[in-house]
Amino acid sequence: MSAAPAAPAASSAPVVVQKYGGTSVGDVERLQRVARRIADTHRAGNRVLAVVSAMGDTTDDLVGMAAAVNGRPPQRELDILLTSGERIAMSLLAMAVEALGVPARSFTGSQAGIITDAVHGKARIVDVTPQRVRDALDEGRVVIVAGFQGVSRDTKDITTLGRGGSDTTAVAMAAALDADVCEIHTDVDGVYTADPRLVPDARKLDRLSFEEMLELAAQGAKVLQVRSVEFGRNHGVRIHVRSSFNGSEGTWIVPQEDMVEDAIISGVAHDTSEAKVTVVGVPDRPGVAAGLFSALAGATINVDMIVQNVSSAGRTDISFTVPRGEVDEARELLAPRLGEIGAEDLVVDPAVAKVSLVGAGMKTHPGVAARMFTALSAAGVNIQMISTSTIRVSVVVADADVATAVRAVHDEFALAGDAVVAEQGAG
Repeated sequence: MSAAPAAPAASSAPVVVQKYGGTSVGDVERLQRVARRIADTHRAGNRVLAVVSAMGDTTDDLVGMAAAVNGRPPQRELDILLTSGERIAMSLLAMAVEALGVPARSFTGSQAGIITDAVHGKARIVDVTPQRVRDALDEGRVVIVAGFQGVSRDTKDITTLGRGGSDTTAVAMAAALDADVCEIHTDVDGVYTADPRLVPDARKLDRLSFEEMLELAAQGAKVLQVRSVEFGRNHGVRIHVRSSFNGSEGTWIVPQEDMVEDAIISGVAHDTSEAKVTVVGVPDRPGVAAGLFSALAGATINVDMIVQNVSSAGRTDISFTVPRGEVDEARELLAPRLGEIGAEDLVVDPAVAKVSLVGAGMKTHPGVAARMFTALSAAGVNIQMISTSTIRVSVVVADADVATAVRAVHDEFALAGDAVVAEQGAG
C-alpha cells in the first residue's frame, strides 16, 4: 500500500538533486540502500529529486540483445529499447522509497520535461519543462527520474543522451529547479588525480574548477559526462561528486573564481575509446580538409585531435581521432572521397590511447609539456600525436603503453602527494 503524501514542502525548502549510477543500484540490496539515503535526505527537510541509471549491466545486456537480432539496429528502436533499463530502475527505486514510509513518484525523461534534439543515441538537451516534477516536490513527494533519456522536440520520439547521460539529466534538472546542489553518487569517493585502477596511490581531489573538470572529462575521466559539466558551468549548478556507499566528502566542482589557489597539475586522464584515422597524401590546397571534416560532422561523428603534417611536394597527411565505435562509419564516409580529392590512402589504427595532463596552474608555469614528454621518453613511450590547450597537454600513444604512460606522468608531477599549488595570477 502506498504511503500517504506528506504535507506539501515549503517552496523555500532546499532542493537537492541526487544521481545514482548503475553500480550504485546494481542489485536489490544496493537499490534499497540508495532508497534509505534518499529517504534520509528527504527527512532532513529537503525536497529531493533522484536521477537513476539502469541497474548494473542492464544497458550492456540490452545492447547485446539488439546486436543479436540485428547487426546494425535502427537507432530509433535502439533508443526505445535502452531507455527501458532506466524505467525499470526508477519504478523499483520509487517502490523502495515508499516502503520506507516516504511518498515517491517516478517519471520517465519525457514525463519530467527533458526536451532534446532529434539525434538518436547522443541527443542534446534543448529545454527542460519540469512542471510535473515541481508539483510532485511541492506535494512533499520524493521524485525519481529516469536518467539518460528525453523526448525530441521535433519528432516526439524517445531519445537517449549517450553514455553517462544520467549525469547530464541530473545537472539539467538541478538547473531547471534552481537546486542547492547536484550530488553525483558513484562507486568512487570523488575525482582522483588518475584512475586508481592504474595508479593505486592516486589522490582524491577536494575541489576542481569547471574548466579543469571539463578537460578531465573530455580526455577520458569517466566520473562525469562532459555535457553535464558544461551544463553545470553554464547554469551555475554546484556539483558534488561523492560515493554512494559512504557519507564521506567527495569532490566539489566549482567556478574558477571560487578556487582559492590552483594546483599546477590537477590530474592525469586517459582514454582508450578512440581510434586514429590518417588520410595519406592529401593535396595541399584550400578546402580539402573542410570537405573531409564536413562529411564527418554531417554524420554527427565527433572528431577529437587533429594533426596535419608539413606539406612536402604539394601533399600532406592529415591524422585525427574519432570514437572507436564510429570508426567504421568514418571509413565508409571518407573512402569514396579519396579519389575526389586526390588523396592516396586511408589508414585506420584502433590500437591507440590518449593520455592527458590537466591543471589550471600550468598557464603560468612554463615547461610542463617538456617535463611530460621527458617522462614519457624515459618510460619508453612513443608519442604519435600532440594537442594542447591553456590548461591541458594531450598525447596519443599505443594503447599497450597507456598504463605505463599514465604512471610515468603521474609520478613525474608527484600527484600522489600534496599538490604543488600556485597563487592565482602568479607568473
